[in-house]
Amino acid sequence: MERDLTWRIESVPYNDERARAMRRELDADLGARYDGFHGDEPEERRRARARALATHAEQIVATLIALAGDTPAGHVIVRRLGDQWEIKRLVVVTAFRGLGIARGLMAAALDAARDDGARRVILQTGLQQPESIALYSSLGFTRIPVYEPYVETMPRSVCFARDL
Repeated sequence: MERDLTWRIESVPYNDERARAMRRELDADLGARYDGFHGDEPEERRRARARALATHAEQIVATLIALAGDTPAGHVIVRRLGDQWEIKRLVVVTAFRGLGIARGLMAAALDAARDDGARRVILQTGLQQPESIALYSSLGFTRIPVYEPYVETMPRSVCFARDL
């Protein structure tokens, strides 16, 4: 099957089934990347990490998906995290990588944060995601210390910020 090389970004509700499917795909990818990364840790710490990573609908500023035709190709969320804006859950489906979708989603996410009043955005990623680290660095993000809610459960996170 030939993939559609044209794509567009749409804003969708947080509970949009296409967006939910993209988040499940990201969870599967991250599960594979980080399998064994946290070692033999107590169940309570795993639950605490899941709580730290959870995104709740009431925090959402924007849920964006990239579509190639009618096929979901990428996804990102902008959420309020206390008094900050955080970019979460960026994913591009493997078949659609290399088309600039991640950059397009990031540009749209930054616009959404700016439109909501943000002067700065933050994000968290990890060492097992070198392509994400490279993308964020290339977009002008700079490393910052690990921030809450990740300090206790993911102290080896790689965190970034960018002024708008």
